Amino acid sequence: MNLLNRRSMLKAAGTTAAASNMAAVELLSQPAMADELARSGKNVILLWLAGGASQLETWDPKPGRPTGGPFAKIQTSLPGVEISELLPKMSTRLDETAIIRSLNTKIADHGQGYFLMDRGRRAEPGIEYPHLGAILAHELGQIDSKVPDYVSMYTSTEGRRQGSAGFLGARYNPMFLTDKMIPEDIQLPESISDTDHRDRAALRRTLSQRFAKRMNHAGIGSHENAYERVRGLMASDYLFDIDREPAGMRDAYGPTQFGQQCLVARRLVEAGVPFVKVARAWWDSHGQNFETHRELCADLDHCMSTLLDDLKQRGLLETTLVITLGEFGRTPKINGSLGRDHFANAWSCTLSGCGIRGGTVFGKTDPDGQTVTEGEMNAGDLFATIFSALGISPDKEYMVGSRPIPISDFGSEPCTEVLS
Repeated sequence: MNLLNRRSMLKAAGTTAAASNMAAVELLSQPAMADELARSGKNVILLWLAGGASQLETWDPKPGRPTGGPFAKIQTSLPGVEISELLPKMSTRLDETAIIRSLNTKIADHGQGYFLMDRGRRAEPGIEYPHLGAILAHELGQIDSKVPDYVSMYTSTEGRRQGSAGFLGARYNPMFLTDKMIPEDIQLPESISDTDHRDRAALRRTLSQRFAKRMNHAGIGSHENAYERVRGLMASDYLFDIDREPAGMRDAYGPTQFGQQCLVARRLVEAGVPFVKVARAWWDSHGQNFETHRELCADLDHCMSTLLDDLKQRGLLETTLVITLGEFGRTPKINGSLGRDHFANAWSCTLSGCGIRGGTVFGKTDPDGQTVTEGEMNAGDLFATIFSALGISPDKEYMVGSRPIPISDFGSEPCTEVLS
């Protein structure tokens, strides 16, 4: 009888375990759960080339043509693929990178071009679209995270603070670092003890809850979440201090502001920050384009290659997407001041690391770089590609009131040729 009971118990346990496993399989097969797992632990570093870098002096050179300028092209580690001689270090590090040479975004104005490339769509009356960093902070961040969701360092040529979380709410607005790399007011004043700070937080929480009961407004919850994360953010101040890095690592990134901020970006994504934006300004080369790009490309080449090497050595490149992008490119035509003006009809960007089929070049422009001849992509297509690389469905929709808003612009399609 006992034997039979034991057998019955074992059979029942086996049946229960099998049922549990089947339930787990069914749960993991659900689209929402599968999407969550696909994007778990992913991060993004955006290297923003503020003002608009020249594709002709970077990723799509045309030497020997009337539009080509004085610089030669060099062979890369990819057979048959050449880039500007101003990027010698990156020429040997394209195994993890996809070059896109066929962006046609049409808007060559700084303000509108920035809006488009920051949100992946044009402005629309009556709705405030979130920018890329806010979307990815929302999609990739953890609700109980103790680190910032989104950090933005020196964001534009003009030095203005840019970016808004729009309808996603204040929870996903960026932490701006415009004057120095360590956030202001992130440490307690000496006059306030940790106990005092906890007591004040408890009082604020009580008053906020009373206010929320009397008022019915969606913004209250968003601001409440932001306040609740303050202590965690204050505890993450060490992430911004590159003096904690070995001297050899600081030397590797170099002394420039861009290099130091790239090092901070690596520290942040290593700690789990979903989105970091690092800007290298002054690419707006209406005059003396070639001297300007000689200096700026040297900084980009060194910092980008060091960052990719560092991420790869730490095992982070598989989960970190590195994007190089600006508002637009520069005109093939060289103006009377030896400069290149704004140009959005045929320009380039790169995607490296997470979800990307490295060693690929997508799209083609004509011999003078005036038009896209193969693989034309717009801003929406680029954003759909970024989302897909991170395991986020580009068909996902947000509900704003009763209105569905697609995460990618209407009609956008990801570029599968550059996706792994």
